[in-house]
Amino acid sequence: MKIRTLFFSLLIFIGCQRTKPTDAAPPTIAEIIEPQETLEVSADDKIIKTDTVAIYTDGTESSTDFILAHLVDQQADKDSIVTVKYRLDFYQNKTKTASSKVAIKGFEKGSEWTASYGLTSETSKNSPFIQITVGFPACGYSHDNYLYYLKNNGLQLVHQWSSMSDSGWGSWVEIANPSNNSDPKSFYCKTVAFIPADEDENMDMGILKHSDSISFELKDSKWKKMLLSAKDKPYFEKKMTFDQFNTSE
Repeated sequence: MKIRTLFFSLLIFIGCQRTKPTDAAPPTIAEIIEPQETLEVSADDKIIKTDTVAIYTDGTESSTDFILAHLVDQQADKDSIVTVKYRLDFYQNKTKTASSKVAIKGFEKGSEWTASYGLTSETSKNSPFIQITVGFPACGYSHDNYLYYLKNNGLQLVHQWSSMSDSGWGSWVEIANPSNNSDPKSFYCKTVAFIPADEDENMDMGILKHSDSISFELKDSKWKKMLLSAKDKPYFEKKMTFDQFNTSE
C-alpha cells in the first residue's frame, strides 16, 4: 500500500475507468478554518495512568525526546462509548518543554500511541512537526491523529483527523510539503479514501476519492488553515481494482 506521507504508526493500515469529477465544485471563496481547539492544561490533573511515547525520526527512536501521555479522565455513556482525556507532556533533551490536552471519543481499551518527527518521511530530520497517532493496533479500528508544531518551547496543534484501514481499504490524510524543507512556511494536505464500489459486481473493484484539500500557512508564528475544496465532498474520484490501487506508484 502506498501511503507515502503518513508516518510509521500507520503501518497497521494499510484497466482503470476514466477519472470523473464530482458534482460538488470547490467554493468560490475558500473557507477559513480556525486553529484546532485543545483543552485547558492543568498541573493539578489527577493522573490515572501514564504511557511513555517514543518519538521516531526515519524509523530511529530518539534517546532524548519523548512524550508522556497521562490519562486524566475517562467516562462511559449509556451506550458504553468511552471518552477519555489525555494530557500530553512533550520532552526534548529529557526536559519538559510543553503540554497539551486532548479528548478522544470512542476510545478502545488496549489502544497504543506512536509518534514521529516530520511532515513527511523525507523531511523528518530536525523538524519541529510531530505527528501522533493513537488507536487499537488492528485493522478496522479508527485511529486519532494529531499534528503538532513545537518550536522554541511554543506548542500548537496544527491539525487533527481520523484514519481507518481494513485489509487494504480505508481512509487517511496525505500531507504534501512542496518545499522539501523540514521547517516550511506552508504545506498542504488532503483526505484520501479507497472504498469498495458496492454497485459493481466485481468484488475487487474500488473507488479512490480525494476530499478536503487544505492549505496551511505560517503567519505571526501561528499556523493558519484554509479549506480549498467543498467540505466533506470529494473533488476527485477514480475507479480501479484493489490490486491496481495497492501496486500504484
